[in-house]
Parts: sequence; structure tokens; C-alpha cells
Amino acid sequence: MKKLLILFVVLLISYACKQKQESKIIEPDLSIAEKIANANGFSNWNKVSQISFTFNVDKDTTHFERSWSWKPKTGDVILITGTDTISYNRKSIDSLSIKADKSFINDKFWLLAPFQLVWDSGTQISEPTLEKAPISNSELNKITLTYTNNGGYTPGDAYDFYFGDDYIIREWIFRRGNAKEATMTTTWENYKDFNGINIALEHKRLEEAWSLNFTNVAVKMQ
Repeated sequence: MKKLLILFVVLLISYACKQKQESKIIEPDLSIAEKIANANGFSNWNKVSQISFTFNVDKDTTHFERSWSWKPKTGDVILITGTDTISYNRKSIDSLSIKADKSFINDKFWLLAPFQLVWDSGTQISEPTLEKAPISNSELNKITLTYTNNGGYTPGDAYDFYFGDDYIIREWIFRRGNAKEATMTTTWENYKDFNGINIALEHKRLEEAWSLNFTNVAVKMQ
């Protein structure tokens, strides 16, 4: 009787282990782009109903700004400047709204570049390498995002992203038209969490009185 009981327990444990193995979900390997996006809260993006922000550029004593309100689920965009307010929908760009949309694409890219890595089509992303970052001289991971020469407002451009082992971007280089020399090199800093969306609020150049920064950031969830 005792042997039968032991055999029953062994069979029960074996069955339970088999069921656990069969029910285990095999996670697909994530790409570097997906890992960077996820480190910044990409899994929460599908809950975002509206995002508002002011795009600022300060250079020496000059200041430039424009404010945006965007509803990603509907495509509705509102641009507010010191002289004008423009409303349009990204699904129906016309000759009146195309200039505003070019500005929106630029400002949104700065705000959400970690997400653009997975959003944008017509791109190539290099394999990661370990290199010295251009500003801090820290050893960071680097990937290069290159846009094809077809489509978009700025075809052929390239971006070198420098990020830590936590997949958070620390610096980047923009190279217009995939030129060898840098067009612009800035930091990525002052990260803050907005309802699970991680955003770098400030970008600075080395030894320059220049800052691109975001204020009035608000993220509304469903």
C-alpha cells in the first residue's frame, strides 16, 4: 500500500510538471529597438488618449517655442504658437497643414524617439556596438538608425543612439543625409515618468549655451 501511495505521488508530481511545461509561454526575442522602446514605457502607449507638450529651443539669449496637443488614436493635432493656432488631422494633410505637420513630426521625434525606433518603416537599424559616447566619453552601447531615401519629410537621415545597459538613451548624433560628420550632437537627460511614459525633458550640446527642452508635458490615459 505504501509503495502504491509513493508511486501515485510521483506520478502526480510528474503530471503537474508536464502541465507546467506545456502551459509555459515562450517569449520571442526582442530586438534592440523594442528593448529601448519598452525601457521608456512603450507597453503603456496603447492606453494614451492625448499627449500635450511645449517644444522649446534656448540659444544664448534667444527663446523659441511652440505647443502641441495630439490625440494619437484619432490623429487630431493642435499647434499653438505666439501668433496662431492650427488644428488638423494627420489622416488628411493638405497644403495648409503640411507645414505644421512637418514641425509636428520634428518635435514629436525629439519627444518620443525611443518609440519611433519601432514605429517608423523604411528604416535600417545597425547591430549594437560598444563605443565611447561623443559628449561624456563614457563607454555606451550604440546603434545607428538610417532612413531610406524614399518617403518622409527628411529622407536619408541617420541617427546614432548611445544608450546604457538599461536601454535608456543618454546621447545621440544626428547626421543629415547620412553624412559622415555630425550635424548635431546632444545629450538626453532629465528623464521623467508621465503615466508610465518615460520622457527625456532636456537635450544639451557640449560647451554651448543651447538647450532643446520640453515643458508643459501631460499624458492622458484612457
